[in-house]
Amino acid sequence: MEASATHREVAESASEAAATPISGWKPADPGPLGLGAFAMTTFVLSMFNSNLVDGKGTPVVLGLALAYGGIAQVLAGMWEFRTGNTFGAVAFTSFGAFWISFWALQVFYVKDVSGNAGHAVGVYLWAWAIFTAYMTIAALRTSGAVLVVFVLLTITFILLAIGATGPHASVTHWGGYIGLATAAAAWYASAAAVVNSTFGHVVLPVVPLSRS
Repeated sequence: MEASATHREVAESASEAAATPISGWKPADPGPLGLGAFAMTTFVLSMFNSNLVDGKGTPVVLGLALAYGGIAQVLAGMWEFRTGNTFGAVAFTSFGAFWISFWALQVFYVKDVSGNAGHAVGVYLWAWAIFTAYMTIAALRTSGAVLVVFVLLTITFILLAIGATGPHASVTHWGGYIGLATAAAAWYASAAAVVNSTFGHVVLPVVPLSRS
């Protein structure tokens, strides 16, 4: 009898636990982290691409690309999946992976590229330009601040791809200049999200775009 009663109590407790909704934790907005990581890494690399800083110092970008632009941005993308933000999840995870692949290419693989290395790098950059272009279409339903980032980034990839596929150093430099503008726009979007959230009202406008 006691065993039967115990089993019944366990069954009732399990039933009550199943009927009780589990209060899930609400993560903080991962967007500012992803945008900040993207902005800083893009800024540093673009300083070299624009020739404003001697290109021999480019390896300085690698640690930043792996840790902040890469790993931190991928983590932001994973958290965006948790919030249900498809655009943010795809964007941050993809561009985080881009920076990790850039780091791996420079550290492990670029020395093994034979033939016309510029054309090979150009294909890599054109592929990212295509991805960024269709993400720009999706950005038309996010905010003005994010849309500016993606428009500028698409132009940056196109210019860098053209510069890589031939003796077009000036085009690469222009890609660097547009990259700096891209970084500034991404930093603004990141700052706006952090400041607006902290103050509890709009301090830095991002111009939300209608989804209708």
